[in-house]
Amino acid sequence: MPPAGISVLGHATLFYRGLYANLVKDRGNDHRRNQTSFRRSIFLSAAAGTLMNTPRRNWTREETILAFELYCRTPFGRIGKSNPDIIRLAEIIGRTPDAVAFKMCNLAHCDPVHQARNVSGLAHGSKTDKEVFEEFSQSWDELAMNAQEILARMTNKTLLEVVEETLKTPEGSDLPGLDSFPAGDIREQVIKTRVGQDFFRKAVLANYGNACCITGIAEPRLLIASHIKPWAVSNDRTEKLNPRNGLCLNALHDRAFDQGLITVDPEDHRIIISRQLAEVPMEQETRDWLMHFKDQKIAKPGSFLPDPDFLEYHNEKIFLK
Repeated sequence: MPPAGISVLGHATLFYRGLYANLVKDRGNDHRRNQTSFRRSIFLSAAAGTLMNTPRRNWTREETILAFELYCRTPFGRIGKSNPDIIRLAEIIGRTPDAVAFKMCNLAHCDPVHQARNVSGLAHGSKTDKEVFEEFSQSWDELAMNAQEILARMTNKTLLEVVEETLKTPEGSDLPGLDSFPAGDIREQVIKTRVGQDFFRKAVLANYGNACCITGIAEPRLLIASHIKPWAVSNDRTEKLNPRNGLCLNALHDRAFDQGLITVDPEDHRIIISRQLAEVPMEQETRDWLMHFKDQKIAKPGSFLPDPDFLEYHNEKIFLK
């Protein structure tokens, strides 16, 4: 409930005004350019239209899981009623795009990154929001598959049909079709693996605004969702698909990071370049470009900060000093 003397609409308005102001302050010019769009879609439409014109219907756990999964793979500045993914989810669950965007921002209030920004408001929001956020933040391997299974039930489709629709991307066009695998345990494992990998890539790229966190390159065909702690040694449940175990890097820096030729400082997120890379023969212009990023900080993510434990692992086990 809102504080005494403040209406629900007024409380929501204060929250989203503060949320937006903090977002702009922290993330700079890109979000200033999106100021009008963001305010219209979230602050005005969600706070006013949804609360004033739509009869209240409590969100179910399944609907909240779908909203959280979408929150994880949506750049924060693109949470709004005109986002095609939000529109599609709204149609599936029988809600307005405003209501879905509003719920995703409620979930943002559970996010430690936004809590650290001292965003105030809706402190007594849905108990389900908090439960879903905390549960799946400790079981990332279950989130993506749970969402696919819920979508299958809600759309009266088979799980295979829903998964194939989800995986229809240029990156996956060369992969064998899921129906080429025999039904049973093998197909189920392939489905779970591909759904997880797809979720991790989308979540990591969205977390950095679909741009390399070192160079700012924003061409998806050149971007990799790089694991900080390698996939092979990561825990299935809490690490492999954890967005905090990912950096969005262009293909060259991804390879350099994977081979230990660069790393990121666990405390201040400075880029550290190995002497082995610095001493490699190359044209001076290439050297100048690579070394230009030394000691610069990576771009600040929208929601999921890199986990310092994962960065510490990379510094100690992977980086070539």
